[in-house]
Formats: sequence, C-alpha cells, structure tokens
Amino acid sequence: MAARLAADALVLLHLAFILFVVLGGLLVAWRPRLAWLHLPAAAWGAWIEAAGAICPLTPWENRLRAMAGDAGYPGGFIEHYLIPLVYPGDLTAQHQRWLALGVVLLNLAIYASAVLPALQRRRRNRIG
Repeated sequence: MAARLAADALVLLHLAFILFVVLGGLLVAWRPRLAWLHLPAAAWGAWIEAAGAICPLTPWENRLRAMAGDAGYPGGFIEHYLIPLVYPGDLTAQHQRWLALGVVLLNLAIYASAVLPALQRRRRNRIG
C-alpha cells in the first residue's frame, strides 16, 4: 500500500515538474528570483525530450509500482500519461523534438513578454 501511494505521489510530483518546466516562466514574472530554479528545469525538460531520454522519475515510479505488485509501463512518463491526452498514437522521436522545441519557444515567449517587462518595472521603481 505504501509503495502504491508513493508511486502515485511521484506521478503528481512528475506532473507538477512538467507544468513548472512549461509554464514556470509565469511564476518568474511574479517572482524573478525563481529564474535560478526555472531555467535549469526548463533546460532539463527540453533536453530530455530532444534527446529522447527517459526522466529518472519514470523508472523510480515503475520500481515502486512493482514493489506494490502492479505492473510498470514501458517508455516514459509523457508517453504513458500525457501523450494519450494530447494526441493518439505512439510517441515518436520527431514528436519529442517538437515537444522540446515547444518548451523552449513557449518559455522564450513568456520571458520576453512577461519576465523582462516585470524586471524593467521593478528596476524603474527602485531608481525612481
């Protein structure tokens, strides 16, 4: 029972991390000091997708599920949980590269449209 709960908690943590990777720039616009945490997380997320690698949380979740007597799953977290929600079919290396590019472009847009103006406003308020 504890291993199953730990695996489920790990799925929630994994999902929260993915949301932070994709949308964390919005938090940075609110609290610029979070950039030191968000930028490496976004880089990691984009690298994992572009490289076609599997996040280390996925095998950990599978081990916990096996300890609980459940079956693990092949592939990665995104393939298993998120891709079926976004589009049907198997996740390909090409899809992963597009996801990586999407993470980078979305975060560049967030930083350009929200973070940089917020930093400029704060700088003006300190000076003026």
